[in-house]
Amino acid sequence: MEKNKEHGGHSATTSPNAVDDLRKNWQGWIKNHIDYQKSNPFSHDAPAIVVNKGDPTYGRPPKGSKTEQRGKDAHVHVEKELEELCWILRNNGEKGADGNSRMTFKQLFERYATISNKVVGLLLRARKHGMVHFEGEMLWQGQDDDVIITLLR
Repeated sequence: MEKNKEHGGHSATTSPNAVDDLRKNWQGWIKNHIDYQKSNPFSHDAPAIVVNKGDPTYGRPPKGSKTEQRGKDAHVHVEKELEELCWILRNNGEKGADGNSRMTFKQLFERYATISNKVVGLLLRARKHGMVHFEGEMLWQGQDDDVIITLLR
């Protein structure tokens, strides 16, 4: 082979090994993409794998994915907000005969709304986890201002 002076004395032709490496890399990428599309529920290229409801991976993001990490981070954030909600109830509520702190929804909303706009959602989650008690399915600002929120823990 003749050396090409325009390319600094290097051969202008590409070696067969480099082309083979590029081809292998490209084929590997294609295979990975096809495999991923098989589990992508929005793909029209291949039928999605059906997961049974009894499967432990049902409704869960793939292990080690960014989606899984975002979910874990969100869970930690909500737990901190629940702790803060309980702290506000404990330190600002009136103690009842049973030792539990109580506060009306209006009082709690006025104190907590400056911290977070998710008061009602946090109260529903806290009730689900046995942290607070209040009457009714949902709390609405205005009509439920006098509903008593009781801290159970």
